[in-house]
Amino acid sequence: MLKIAGVSHSYGKKQALNDVGFEVPAGRFGVLLGPNGAGKTTLYGLLTQLLPVQKGSLSIAGHEVAGGSLEALEDLGIVFQSQTLDLDLTVIQNLRYFCRLRGIGASDATRRIDRQLERLDLAGRRSDKVRALNGGHRRRLEIARALLHEPKVLLLDEPTVGLDIPTRRQIVDDVHALAAEKGTTVLWATHLIDEIRAGDWVTVLNQGEVKAVGEALALLEEHDVDDISTLFDRLTGRKPQAPMKGVSRGAAA
Repeated sequence: MLKIAGVSHSYGKKQALNDVGFEVPAGRFGVLLGPNGAGKTTLYGLLTQLLPVQKGSLSIAGHEVAGGSLEALEDLGIVFQSQTLDLDLTVIQNLRYFCRLRGIGASDATRRIDRQLERLDLAGRRSDKVRALNGGHRRRLEIARALLHEPKVLLLDEPTVGLDIPTRRQIVDDVHALAAEKGTTVLWATHLIDEIRAGDWVTVLNQGEVKAVGEALALLEEHDVDDISTLFDRLTGRKPQAPMKGVSRGAAA
């Protein structure tokens, strides 16, 4: 559903991505795990066509991204790291505006909006201005908006940055449930290892290069480490961190 092959990208003399290649199978929750500066945001810029493809191939639901493919964008839902909601509009106004931009008719828009608000526990806030929402509710609203056109692939770039641990956990659970129930293919970029589940399809990215790809537990076995934090340290050269709950051999997070 999401395929990336031989992708390299530079900003002048600075190499941001170097021969990056991996896939996320259809309906799986994929994690793009890497420290700050690994190249995650650059890769998302290419997938969303905010950056031109310099070298390599990226495809979304069988549609090549290069050349400004509208078909690839139609199959894509996006939650950027920086919030893009209009704070002075209400929840429902933000969602209706997005539906109009997508060409979704009024009655269909109402049905889709009601479904997403219920799914993400926002139905009671529909008339509230976004400015009145806390960070967690704003993130849920952005996820709801990204799903209104029923995309096949959902990209989320560090979506829980700045949120408290209980809120982060709830949002991670919500998106995992979405992938499981609706078959949406997810690529979740993060540097937080406690957001990874045992069955997630993980790609480790460091300094613009792919260091490992596979199911989380299988990667622990392959590299003979006990937990995802140790794997992350080993593959990225990160100094060992204080213990943080994450996937470990013999136990699912």
